[in-house]
Amino acid sequence: MKFNFFHLMPWTDYPREPTEWPVSNKEFEPERGRQLYADYIDCMAYAEQCGFDGIGCNEHHFSPYGLMSNPNLIGAALVHRTKRVNLAMLGNLVPLLNPVRVAEEYSMLDVMSGGRVIAGMMRGIPHEYIAYNVPPSDSRERLREAVALILKAWTEPEPFGWEGQFYQFPSVSIWPRPYQKPHPRLLMSGTNEESVEFVAQHKAKLGIVLIADLALARANIDLYYKVARAHGWEPVPEDILIGHHTCIADSDEEAREHMRKALDYFHHILMRPQRSAQELVIKKTRYYQREGSSDKFQARLATLRARSLEEQIEAGSVYCGSPETVAAQMRRVHKALGHGTEQLTMKVGNMPDKVVRRGMELFRDRVQPALKDL
Repeated sequence: MKFNFFHLMPWTDYPREPTEWPVSNKEFEPERGRQLYADYIDCMAYAEQCGFDGIGCNEHHFSPYGLMSNPNLIGAALVHRTKRVNLAMLGNLVPLLNPVRVAEEYSMLDVMSGGRVIAGMMRGIPHEYIAYNVPPSDSRERLREAVALILKAWTEPEPFGWEGQFYQFPSVSIWPRPYQKPHPRLLMSGTNEESVEFVAQHKAKLGIVLIADLALARANIDLYYKVARAHGWEPVPEDILIGHHTCIADSDEEAREHMRKALDYFHHILMRPQRSAQELVIKKTRYYQREGSSDKFQARLATLRARSLEEQIEAGSVYCGSPETVAAQMRRVHKALGHGTEQLTMKVGNMPDKVVRRGMELFRDRVQPALKDL
């Protein structure tokens, strides 16, 4: 089993429940932001010392949910703070961006890190398309074309032109090319049938986070294997990444106390404006092409929000407890899903940093050793 340490870089001091998206930035305090960035980057770099195999970064816009509007900047900050871990860029919201620029920046990170980049090619969550004024209904096809262009930019040694539906470039020849040959491994999100099929078709790693139902996650994994085989390749367990909110403390009682407060802030402060924007996009556009996909997306988030902490633990949605308890929870989820990469989000909501670091150390000293056989 491989383990990633993932960080959303949340704003932890928002004073009330925001009601609109985009969220007014008048509450942002630059000096507080400077300190948060310093603390968060220190914490992410510390993950290497705590035995993690990778550090995950991502991209969000226009709210206190996450301060990482460009994950590549954080990846660059981590390159020279780490030596061994993968830089799991999970990732760039490719349909919103210039794909040639994505190809260039990922290549830079890959060369600078000596080949440690995992290249996330993410479609993003619905409301991000409002932020960058991109039609949500085009998101899937924009992603398909952008990924094809990025792969060609990484592997074509001679200048080439590109005349696509969404992107046109008279001549492309990126410097540098990637360190890894032929290119960094791709990772994509797959939480519904349409996205899972897309991931498998592109021979990418499958990422599933915020699990509400282990049976549904297992069905998506089975579909991933089926479609991959139909396209002539065989995934291995390490190709499947499962993500969990996690709190590890010295006792079950302490972990649950911290996690309850953190999840309350996460769902009622950080996620509140996101939900309103997502609902608007889903209702007004064809972000989800297949019948029922939008209902499943909203139901999954509503289920996670409505469940008690104990219900989320029982459902396999979160890990929470002492090292021994969390190791047992991880074993149960691994038995159900058979994944080879576990991604832990330990800065949940406004979880205190000292609790996060203590959990990282307990993971290193007592959880990871107990899972050596997985």
